[in-house]
Amino acid sequence: MSPFAGSASRTREWHHLRLTVADGVATVTLARPEKLNALTFGAYADLRDLLAELSRERSVRALVLAGGGRGFCSGGDVDDIIGATLAMDTAELVDFNRMTGQVVRAVRECPFPVIAAVHGVAAGAGAVLALAADFRVADPSARFAFLFTRVGLSGGDMGAAYLLPRVVGLGHATRLLMLGEPVRAAEAERIGLISELAEDGGADDRAQRLARRLADGPALALAQTKALLTAELDMPLGAAVELDASTQALLMTGADYAEFHAAFTQKRDPQWRGR
Repeated sequence: MSPFAGSASRTREWHHLRLTVADGVATVTLARPEKLNALTFGAYADLRDLLAELSRERSVRALVLAGGGRGFCSGGDVDDIIGATLAMDTAELVDFNRMTGQVVRAVRECPFPVIAAVHGVAAGAGAVLALAADFRVADPSARFAFLFTRVGLSGGDMGAAYLLPRVVGLGHATRLLMLGEPVRAAEAERIGLISELAEDGGADDRAQRLARRLADGPALALAQTKALLTAELDMPLGAAVELDASTQALLMTGADYAEFHAAFTQKRDPQWRGR
């Protein structure tokens, strides 16, 4: 995402989620615990716009996406979204579905790692938000369910049919997207849907520790690694190798590469600057 902003001022208050930033780590909490953090139109829009703002500001080096209360996110709100979409015309429905996809693209394209801290349910759109993250840290209570076919819609919602086969393989993705059955933490770890399985109740803490480790690392190198992982998914090997070569040459002119050599020579830890 471009770091250049126009005339719009920074958003001072987010109404549909909770944001805290501490020493380069942002924590975004879905904060409708009484509804298992079911998403509304406003929540989707806030996530899309917040990620764009944080990407432009370049002050955040890692982000944790969490859910308050008993679960991560139960998906789109049945009344506020599913009920409302029944009254929309085709143009409005296209706009809505494009917006949900823009949230997933924002998660994938922001220049910092995103860690989903999952406990309890991650269903429907909530499962796809976790899927879009770079890391999924979950505790044993976590269960993922891609429920779109259960409500009469395609399982390929919000990029799920693109992302899920690349995370767990086509066979598992076909089963999860077509049947919509819940996947509990042990199986999710086995098939690669979970990056790290935390102790009971420990997902948020472990996600914060991972975020701290990432935020203290070489931010530019991590940002470029994330960008290449996304860009090269659809590239032939020759194009990917060429993009790798250009990226490495660029990073080799940076301050962090020189800092590693200086730190190695002086037998000290590198002081990463993200440049």
